[in-house]
Amino acid sequence: MKKTERCISCGKGLLEQGSTTFQCPTCDTMIGRCTNCREQSVVYICPKCGFRGP
Repeated sequence: MKKTERCISCGKGLLEQGSTTFQCPTCDTMIGRCTNCREQSVVYICPKCGFRGP
């Protein structure tokens, strides 16, 4: 699996504490989320399968 280095929602680098990477629950593509987008529950869409999540 390739590790992602940017938030899928805003494109910000995943350097700060609280950012995370995880596998898409549908297709196992790696998803990156920055702290800000996680805290604000910004919607993300998996680029491979189209899964939408908070």
